[in-house]
Amino acid sequence: MNELQLKLHEIIYEADTPAGKRFDIFLLILILFSVALVALESVTSIDAQYHELINIAEWGVTILFTIEYILRIVCVKKPLNYIFSFYGIIDLLSTLPKYLSLIFFGTHSLVALRALRLLRVFRILKLTRYIGESNTLMIAMRRSRPKIMVFLFAVVILSIIFGTVMYLVESDESGFTSIPRSIYWCIVTLTTVGYGDIAPQSPLGQFIASLIMIMGYGIIAVPTGIVSAELNRKKVDTNTESCPNCTIANHKDGAIYCHRCGNLLNNE
Repeated sequence: MNELQLKLHEIIYEADTPAGKRFDIFLLILILFSVALVALESVTSIDAQYHELINIAEWGVTILFTIEYILRIVCVKKPLNYIFSFYGIIDLLSTLPKYLSLIFFGTHSLVALRALRLLRVFRILKLTRYIGESNTLMIAMRRSRPKIMVFLFAVVILSIIFGTVMYLVESDESGFTSIPRSIYWCIVTLTTVGYGDIAPQSPLGQFIASLIMIMGYGIIAVPTGIVSAELNRKKVDTNTESCPNCTIANHKDGAIYCHRCGNLLNNE
């Protein structure tokens, strides 16, 4: 990478430098402005009076996003890593709709996808405490995934069993006309949502429903306990340092090399 590419990478991808912070703040303001334009255009009275002005502003924003997208590709060693990354796909989806509106009628409303780019707010504000906690939460949830999947599988089994029982206990007049519909009622009850579109009428059905409701309170607490247990494990301190080779971020504080590809980081 030449000196210009490294400088662009530092400004566009890094939130630790003054230039990077200014760039991200400008980008955030631009995103909010573009979403506000889409929202205003959806108001019939405003669109009728200021349609041309709004359209010109949206084209200006789209051109700026296009330039930003191209620069993000130019200043990394492996552009495909960025293009097919989560933020790369979001950036592309937030840029294309305005161009597609010239060809396909109705796609213009997809410009609202730019709101997803507000996920960058945590990198922009550089709130170390909250960035660290969010990384810890993501790590805890990833480690908890097998346990939560087993738990959800158990909940599905319980819903099938109790749904089938309620189908046998209750009559069609109560709304339990089939096993799938009874399972739906069980899931709604077990999660304490309680739409009320189906309700048991017989004393035995009401008793079973009461047990399911009580069970639901305990079930809600299980995933929280699983994730909380993982949160108590050792935290990993990370920063927003982004690798100029593979674009992966969230390296440990003080890291010199990328934890994925081993490339030298753009540290000062």
